[in-house]
Amino acid sequence: MGPVNLKEARARLSDLVRAVENGESVLITRRGRIVARLVPPGAPTERQKAPDLADFRKGLEVSEDENSLSRIVIENRREGRY
Repeated sequence: MGPVNLKEARARLSDLVRAVENGESVLITRRGRIVARLVPPGAPTERQKAPDLADFRKGLEVSEDENSLSRIVIENRREGRY
């Protein structure tokens, strides 16, 4: 089902809920912008999980140089200075 403006959604709420019960998603717009989405319960959302960065972090090298930025940050955290 295509986008439905808010005024029409108010007037046809029962029809829209019936469509959602049948597995459809309904977009509700206000002034041409999407403001809500009616989806069936348990439907997957469009949000994506953040990527797992564990392998990326393992590949980073921490310099043992006394003046390296990473060493300074670690020391400041231990001393409570941010």
